[in-house]
Amino acid sequence: MAVIMVVVCLSAQAQMVIIKGQVVSGESPVEFAHVILKGTQTGTVADESGNYQMVKIPAGTYSVEAVAMGYHRTEQTITVQSGEVAILNFTLEENSATLGEVVISGTMKEVSKLESPVPVEVYSPAFFKANPTPSIFESLQNVNGVRPQLNCNVCNTGDIHINGLEGPYTMVLIDGMPIVSGLSTVYGLTGIPQSLIERMEIVKGPASTLYGSEAVGGLVNIITKKPSSAPLVSADVFATSWAEVNTDLGVRYDLGKKISSLLGINYFNYQNPIDNNKDGFTDVTLQNRISVFNKFNIDRKDGRVFSLAGRYVYEDRWGGEMDWTKEYRGGDEIYGESIYTSRWETFGIYQLPTEEFVNFQFSANGHNQNSVYGSTSYIADQYIVFGQLTWNKILGAHDVLTGLAYRYTYYDDNTPATASADASNPKNEPSVTHLPGLFVQDEIKLSEQNKLLLGARYDYNSVHGSILSPRINYKWSSVNKKNVLRVSAGNGYRVANVFTEDHAALTGARTVEFEGELRPETSWNGNINFVKKIYTSSGLFIGLDASVFYTYFTNQILPDYESDPNKIIYSNLDGSSVSQGVSFNVDMAWESGLKIIAGGTLMDVSVEENGEKFRQLLTERFQGVWSVGYSFDKLGLVVDYTGNLYGPMRLPLLGDLDNRSEYSPWWSIQNIQLTKILGDKWEVYGGVKNLLNFTPPANSIARSFDPFDEGVVFDGNGQVVPTPNNPNALTFDPSYVYAPNQGIRGFLGARFTFR
Repeated sequence: MAVIMVVVCLSAQAQMVIIKGQVVSGESPVEFAHVILKGTQTGTVADESGNYQMVKIPAGTYSVEAVAMGYHRTEQTITVQSGEVAILNFTLEENSATLGEVVISGTMKEVSKLESPVPVEVYSPAFFKANPTPSIFESLQNVNGVRPQLNCNVCNTGDIHINGLEGPYTMVLIDGMPIVSGLSTVYGLTGIPQSLIERMEIVKGPASTLYGSEAVGGLVNIITKKPSSAPLVSADVFATSWAEVNTDLGVRYDLGKKISSLLGINYFNYQNPIDNNKDGFTDVTLQNRISVFNKFNIDRKDGRVFSLAGRYVYEDRWGGEMDWTKEYRGGDEIYGESIYTSRWETFGIYQLPTEEFVNFQFSANGHNQNSVYGSTSYIADQYIVFGQLTWNKILGAHDVLTGLAYRYTYYDDNTPATASADASNPKNEPSVTHLPGLFVQDEIKLSEQNKLLLGARYDYNSVHGSILSPRINYKWSSVNKKNVLRVSAGNGYRVANVFTEDHAALTGARTVEFEGELRPETSWNGNINFVKKIYTSSGLFIGLDASVFYTYFTNQILPDYESDPNKIIYSNLDGSSVSQGVSFNVDMAWESGLKIIAGGTLMDVSVEENGEKFRQLLTERFQGVWSVGYSFDKLGLVVDYTGNLYGPMRLPLLGDLDNRSEYSPWWSIQNIQLTKILGDKWEVYGGVKNLLNFTPPANSIARSFDPFDEGVVFDGNGQVVPTPNNPNALTFDPSYVYAPNQGIRGFLGARFTFR
């Protein structure tokens, strides 16, 4: 009997099959890939060389699937006979959502993110959906090294800081076109329909070689969807317990057979004055904003590109004393800051019908602003026209891009910025600037693993003369592309216009004073970036991204709030300033559905002048961000927990007697959201923002009870005299601001997508 059983077992084993092979991507093995017989419990994990083997498989026909984090699933069908050793190899393609994103910001042409010599961070719409906001300005609060900074406690205008550098050093582009600048640095990041955003690219460090002035600290490039890939209809509507309502609508349609179009509308409304800190002022500005965006793609012969887009934004916002109404606008009875903004933009790209790859890129915008800050008015018009011709040519190992650019800027306002320098003959003199430029870059492929990028730009500013901006970038990658090292150095420059960039200069709370003619700012930057991707046998993906950065400024223009509490004094720095630090990001994803993105930036931004070194105002030493998400696939439920943490910042005081803290505390904004997926068209989401209910102290606005300084005594030199009613020698001032005044609130929304 025992002999019979042994014979039966040996016969059964002889009928079993072995399936083995290798999993690769290109010429590189894919380590720890999962190979599964679909419909069974049988599977295995490839080793570090991508080799796998499954034994004791019954004869038959199977669907075999190879799965690896960062790659598209690949499935093959195989029929195996008894006793056969079957060889089945898999070639996986990189998943564009994780590894092979296409970016344009670093080199001004489409390349894989992995292949770009310039480090570019890419954020998808899914990243921002974890914490829905009514504007791109607010959505950047969860990006490491990037901070949306409020500049005024009353009207809540703001800008974007990158690695501790002020907002005017950050260039904002849409589809690679520099359309957000000057006046719209403050307002241009609101009203872009987020339903139309394909991705957001962020470059940290000078990009003036390609983009010219303003790209000193870095750039934010908003890439909108192509009409061909956008949903037919999309909608996203949410409201908060503070009575804020935000609506995003997107519609794709065709105009004939050759023109596809994408229409987007954003509407935001908030009309509920709240004063939780009891300082007599609105905690958040009341807003009524509408934005309309339309993009056209025109099919052309041989697939040549022709894309045209336009956007219009209108916003009416105000903040101030709780009993302010529009009848008090511009008066000195009840204090309010009221801003009417009307802005149009158009931009596009046209590929010339030539054998060579030549593109013409263009943009134009007009910005009209009518603002009052108490009894001080600021009325300004700005028009910018930009054109750029680029030629891209591959010559052996050299990938050459060269271009000619021209930018025309017209600016007029009712401030001293456009007043005649001749006091005996005062008149208005609008500022007109011509800025032609020439740039060239050469991306040299030294080997499969090494690239060198050399670039230089020459601009001629009609006011300030010649400006040269060189840069060099080097990239090394391992054979399997899971380790990438980038080293870069470059120069940045900026021509400043104080009144369009610094809200504090407009409020009327202080007198603006200039010391000499402001010269262009210059910076030199170095950056080392290392990226590592790890795939474990358990299916865990880990992405690591670490950077060391250093920026040295000369001629920097910094507002001096401290020499005189009644003035803002602008001048070129007689010395230098430095922004330096390290940043680290980690991205982890489990097959179970858990995803964690976290990062931190430790930095030192300091100024040295007249032998004295001090920290720059409103710049934190540490910033941390995180986003934790988990998907319950069987329930169709997603949980997201997001947050940020900021270290102390040095704040602008109003003199030695100001009893407010010189430094802000550690503070954090944290949010939680639940999203329920209902089929393939609907999502319902809701949650709580600012879980810790953090808000700045109630005395952030100095003398909020006396906004027109009626109870302030001044001496003959215009200095505040301490009195029993004003022992700390304060004047009304809203610039002591480091965090939003909006506390905890709930929100509820719904998304609809029809493809």
